[in-house]
Amino acid sequence: MLIFLDVETTGLEEKDRACSVGIISVEDEKNRTIYELINEGKKILPQASSINHITNEMLKDKPNFKESQAYEFLTRHNRESTTIVGHNVKFDLAMLEKSGFDFKGEIIDTLRATKHLIPECEQFSLQFLRYELKLYKKEKEELQAHHALSDATIVKNLYEYLLEMSTKERLANLSFKKVLIAKFGFGKYSGRYIEEISMIDRGYLEWMLSNILDLDEDLRYSIEYYLGEIS
Repeated sequence: MLIFLDVETTGLEEKDRACSVGIISVEDEKNRTIYELINEGKKILPQASSINHITNEMLKDKPNFKESQAYEFLTRHNRESTTIVGHNVKFDLAMLEKSGFDFKGEIIDTLRATKHLIPECEQFSLQFLRYELKLYKKEKEELQAHHALSDATIVKNLYEYLLEMSTKERLANLSFKKVLIAKFGFGKYSGRYIEEISMIDRGYLEWMLSNILDLDEDLRYSIEYYLGEIS
């Protein structure tokens, strides 16, 4: 079984929790969709609501994750033969793990796979890829960014696009292979080559490694590589 998954959250801090789950399952050419709001007892701050458009009032009478239809479905199919596909899927699964779901099957991360297979993309957010790769042409209904089921649909379309370039097995392997990033995508050196910055401002890169605790693991790997700390 393939499960395309997206989770929206109350925020990005350790104390934050999932507040909505979108699932599209595919097995024997049969599709099933699940979308639920869930209440894990953590209030949503306005900053998170401005992104996912979920409010505390909307969650007031919703079940917690373990009482949800999504939890029942995921638990029933929590086996090695199941593959969960998501964009930065480790984040989604980490959020669900906080709520009591520990996945045992295979995962495919379309974010990392896209970085490996289409490195020339300027950005790798799901919404950017939706338009850069013209995935929107496959959409049969209006989708809302940062709506869990809409994003699960875009993940499915991206996965099918990547399958035209690779195999399911390779996508799974690439999901755990670190990406060597050439350029900065943000900050004062946005658009500049990391290798160049390692020669003219080594201290800045060392500061990033020491002070940005949530630094993207591929960017951390790339900085360490260009600083000569790994080979």
